[in-house]
Amino acid sequence: MHILAIKHVAIEGLGLFEAFFKNAGALITTVDLSAGDPLPAKPDDFQAVVSLGGPMNVYEEEKYPFLKDENLFIQNILKKDIPFLGICLGSQLLAKAAGAPVKKAPFPEIGICDIWLTQDGQEDLLFTKVKTPFKVFQWHEDMFGIPFSGSCLAGSALCPYQVCRIGKKAYGLQFHVEVTREMVASWIQAYWKIDNVFDNEKSKKMVEEYDQEQKQLYSTATQIFTNFISLIK
Repeated sequence: MHILAIKHVAIEGLGLFEAFFKNAGALITTVDLSAGDPLPAKPDDFQAVVSLGGPMNVYEEEKYPFLKDENLFIQNILKKDIPFLGICLGSQLLAKAAGAPVKKAPFPEIGICDIWLTQDGQEDLLFTKVKTPFKVFQWHEDMFGIPFSGSCLAGSALCPYQVCRIGKKAYGLQFHVEVTREMVASWIQAYWKIDNVFDNEKSKKMVEEYDQEQKQLYSTATQIFTNFISLIK
């Protein structure tokens, strides 16, 4: 089993999923588009593709030209029905590739929040044995729409579209199911400043909340990963 992981910035990697994939016996090829790595010529050399997060927006193609290439790459993946999992930015790229709008969310979501599965979500293979509601870690200001060819599988109190499925095997998760404690700490340092000054109290509280919910976050990630692997096989 050969998995392609697409990174858009160095600090947003596979996280928990890296160990999960390796324990499942998968070979992982990672390309970092922000470092100039090219996308593979043939996506069907891989049994699945994971597109990860990043601070850029899908509509910033002039600033980040690799987003144009990835849009075409994902469209090719959809045509070939290759299992795909998009995380945060990756989910927005999936929706865009399928023809849906991506825009600013009504409210940004940063930190731990509850997610509710829709009826379609409760019946979907990706969420087998995942109880609703469940807690996730969020860090986004944009949101995707649901394309005509897609289904909405989950939502939150502030953002109605948290999970979309395109076809049978392509999924976009607005939240960060892969995140580790170390990733949370690094994102705070890289992304979270108010007037170029860190809000230490808020930062400390975010890490504490992650620690409090870490067991459930890990359990949910494990189950979603297990279900995604079954789709690949």
